[in-house]
Amino acid sequence: MGWAQRMKRALFTRGGVHPEPRKVSSIMKIFPGPNPEQVIIPLSQHIGAPCEPVVEIGDEVLVGQKIGDSAEYVSAPVHSSVSGEVTGIKKYPHPGGHDMLAIQITSDHLDRPSPDLQPVAEPLELAPGEIRVRVREGGIVGMGGAGFPTHVKLDTPADKSIEVMIVNGAECEPYLTGDYRVMLENSEQVLMGAKIAQRALGADRIVVGVEHVFPDVIRVMREAGGPFGIEVVSLPCRYPQGAEKSLIKSIAGREVPTGGLPRDVGASVSNVQTCYAVYDLFYNGRPLTDRVLTVAGDGIAGTANLRVKIGTTVSDVIDYCGGMVGEPGKVILGGPMMGVAQYTTGVPVIKTTSGIIVLRADTMLVEEPGHFTCIRCGRCVKRCPMNLMPYQMASYADIGDWDALERFDLEECMECGCCAYICPTKNPLVQLIKVGKDGLARRRRKMDSLVGTGDGRG
Repeated sequence: MGWAQRMKRALFTRGGVHPEPRKVSSIMKIFPGPNPEQVIIPLSQHIGAPCEPVVEIGDEVLVGQKIGDSAEYVSAPVHSSVSGEVTGIKKYPHPGGHDMLAIQITSDHLDRPSPDLQPVAEPLELAPGEIRVRVREGGIVGMGGAGFPTHVKLDTPADKSIEVMIVNGAECEPYLTGDYRVMLENSEQVLMGAKIAQRALGADRIVVGVEHVFPDVIRVMREAGGPFGIEVVSLPCRYPQGAEKSLIKSIAGREVPTGGLPRDVGASVSNVQTCYAVYDLFYNGRPLTDRVLTVAGDGIAGTANLRVKIGTTVSDVIDYCGGMVGEPGKVILGGPMMGVAQYTTGVPVIKTTSGIIVLRADTMLVEEPGHFTCIRCGRCVKRCPMNLMPYQMASYADIGDWDALERFDLEECMECGCCAYICPTKNPLVQLIKVGKDGLARRRRKMDSLVGTGDGRG
């Protein structure tokens, strides 16, 4: 079956839900974020090994200067987003929920640029290896949420070939509109970055996926992509359409095998803002030091799409948008479906922060904690985009039956939240599945340690 026939048959996949979009910020153009007095830049903002500091307290740094790096392949350096003085290297609150080593820089508000990276005159003439080296030096990671180092994703193994590079423009989380505005305002730059990534991958073609409810973006992306021969596909509107495996299934009609990667089915996926960051690096000589995010919710005075410097604290962004309204209930980094609620607004914006959602306490539905109660309605199974059985996985995790959990593909759960969203008894299915993942991981580590010591008991 040819590519065109596969695509015609693939544009709908099972599962998913339809939460209320609440994308009121879609009409708001991207605006510069706050110019903070200080930034706190974590040394881990990506999947893989954390960085080690390459600066010391008292050092003067410039915008775009490398301040942290790692010798590990699966990692990405971090750079200063302001010019000024390094005033702290210690553990600070991190969006992941625990304290992590970070570098505090007090800004001089001059934004003096580092000369370390310069624009490239003809980036599409570079060898794939040269592109990957520069992408790594630019600290670019997946900006859709996962934070996978982009240079690793662009490194196609010798025994694999990439047929299609998919640009992920399916911003399916409620509230979030940063990717939408980037595509609308910077369509050519996004696609120029995608072409550089395609060159590194050796991909045959580029396909952009955008949900059909955004016809304005589809139009401008098709106009920008025409000269490059880039196809823009209108996708069904559902959550989690933008998840990597869902997108590959929708566009290419291929299922990534359990434990596999997109390259195993001849595909690679890059977020819209990741492609823009690649463009910015090669054409402007700017490493990844800022990103576009959405500020929204009923608990904040102003809604906006802002280009925010990495390391800016959430409190600075909230103050910049007029402050909180009413009694705060939750501050979520990311979208409300997969985002992480924060215990302090002192956490910094990092490379994967797609949104800051502030919700009032009096508008939130608060469920009293209780026992796991499943009525076996099967809605979570029907809605699971990964063809899993959430209610069974959650029930076994609830009682700590790790032997039973071993029978399920627990690691395939992307924690999208569709099951919890649709559950009529409001069971905390995602939280229980996370408990199950942690329990299985601890059990396997214990078994590995017993094997290592020669003790084969239970």
